[in-house]
Amino acid sequence: MTQGKLSVANKSNEGSSLPPPPPSYEEATAGGSPSYSGNYPDEGEMFTEFCWDDLNVRRTFIRKVYAILALQLSVTLAIVSLFTFCDPIKDYIQSNPGWYWAAYAVFFVTYLTLSCCAGPRRQFPWNLILLAIFTLSLSYMTGMLSSYYNTKSVMICLGITVLVCLAVSVFSFQTKIDVTSCQGVLFVTFTSFLICGLVLAFILPFGHVPWMHTVFAGLGAILFSMFLAFDTQLLMGKKRYTISPEEYIFATLNIYLDIVYIFSFFLQLFGNQRE
Repeated sequence: MTQGKLSVANKSNEGSSLPPPPPSYEEATAGGSPSYSGNYPDEGEMFTEFCWDDLNVRRTFIRKVYAILALQLSVTLAIVSLFTFCDPIKDYIQSNPGWYWAAYAVFFVTYLTLSCCAGPRRQFPWNLILLAIFTLSLSYMTGMLSSYYNTKSVMICLGITVLVCLAVSVFSFQTKIDVTSCQGVLFVTFTSFLICGLVLAFILPFGHVPWMHTVFAGLGAILFSMFLAFDTQLLMGKKRYTISPEEYIFATLNIYLDIVYIFSFFLQLFGNQRE
């Protein structure tokens, strides 16, 4: 009787359609992940939808980014302090504005190169050389901007920037809110902010409007604080969009730029210019 039951069970299994086995990880990821930017299909994804990621690789990536970022901020702080406290250097850079525009040209070229060209951004040591040139040029521009404000204002704005960046970073690491899914909102806000900035640049020379300049600086500080949260969550992963561990230069570039812009807007918002 037992053999009869077994034969009946075997026949029923042969006639039923069993589900296929699940695909392996290689088969599941053979088609690649949807790209956030879509600019580098042949060289791997810069931004990918959340998928499996090695935790040790991600932690090493984060440590590398923040180590380079700490070095960048140290250089910027040293140049800002030099331009603020040393009167001969302060007088020289203010009497020679051509160096500012030269630094701006270098900043713009290196930024476009590191942002748009995957080859120089990933090729050692050119990526670090370009990042160093970018850091020095932006530090010079920030130092020259700081030289027009009194020392107390610069120190206060530095302290406010540190507190804001720490608060935003802790929020980005601890919150369950996925800021990376709000890239459309950030894009629209940044576009509106850019248009307002261009209009303001044409209005101010014909009549000083203090409240408009203050509102613009406040909105800029808020906007780039949001960008800092966005870039931090791209760095840490486990959200809808993450940045590839190969793009440590690009991640460092974005976070550093966010912090410098936040400081610049706080300086315009709270700083007192020298008489």
